[in-house]
Amino acid sequence: MTGPDEEEEPSFPVVCPECDTETSVALSDLEAAIDRHNDQLHDGEEVAQIDPAVADHVLDLAAEDMGLYDE
Repeated sequence: MTGPDEEEEPSFPVVCPECDTETSVALSDLEAAIDRHNDQLHDGEEVAQIDPAVADHVLDLAAEDMGLYDE
């Protein structure tokens, strides 16, 4: 449980189309969780990933914040 001055860490949806699963993973665990899933269940093949729609949205927000969409 977080205290009043602690912020909850953001989490991201991770999907695996081969396993037909979706889970939410904290940002600090994201890379390790995806790698572990793919290593254990898919012989290291990059199958599980951040939900592509969410990843695209995050990239758009970052590009906008960096001014890459400014003319």
